[in-house]
Amino acid sequence: MQLSVQEQLLPGRTLQEKFAFALDAGFDAIELRGKGDFHFATRLTELKRARADGVVMPTVCVDMPHFIGDFDPVLRKDAIQQLRSQLTVIAELGGIGVMTPASWGQFSRRLPPFEPPRGPDEDREVLAEALATLGEHAQRNGVLIMLEPLNRYENHMVNTLAEAVSYCSMDTIRVAGDTYHMNIEEDDPCRSILEAAPYLAHMQVSESNRNQPGTGHLDWAAQLAALDAAGYDGYLALECRLRGEPEIVLPQTASFIRKFL
Repeated sequence: MQLSVQEQLLPGRTLQEKFAFALDAGFDAIELRGKGDFHFATRLTELKRARADGVVMPTVCVDMPHFIGDFDPVLRKDAIQQLRSQLTVIAELGGIGVMTPASWGQFSRRLPPFEPPRGPDEDREVLAEALATLGEHAQRNGVLIMLEPLNRYENHMVNTLAEAVSYCSMDTIRVAGDTYHMNIEEDDPCRSILEAAPYLAHMQVSESNRNQPGTGHLDWAAQLAALDAAGYDGYLALECRLRGEPEIVLPQTASFIRKFL
């Protein structure tokens, strides 16, 4: 397993400067953020230059106000088009793929009014259709589209690794786990990792409190041992809030995680 860190957490003006810091801090790669309005595609020249300079950028995490499970069909269509574009770009960079939740912040059954405007069967139909379109595009480009489960307060559709696995109808549709969301949703995170292993293509890491690993109560030894037992050899991407200055806490965090690898 290797460590990556999301670009917005790193000090530096350019990706080259950010990557130099990341390497010194103990990370191996940068996880990119894919904003909407085809912003990610406009960065292609910058990204290609960074790649030529040795910057390792294997994955993209979508960063938009609407997603493939949106209730609005116009916004849903836009999310699919944005992700298609991001898949094309990460393929040109020789990366692994793009990850997305079904939605974020759109609805929670745990908060009033408790019942969403769309039923579970239609939720599934909408998501399956979007992922099939993206899976086919990913296949043509030799990359992956990765579905990330979020916790029940942030997304009512896909909350567990097993639920995400149920959408993996093609080899190019895979699952991205997140230790923070798993801490809330999985009865047994280690068992869930082992059961999802054939479909698990990426992992994001943060603590029980959404800060950097080592500041909360997650059992990192157990979860990283489970990933090792599952044969996971992908990236552990740091996606969290930072408690402290990045120049201090990022090297500490990389050192903390590597103790268990």
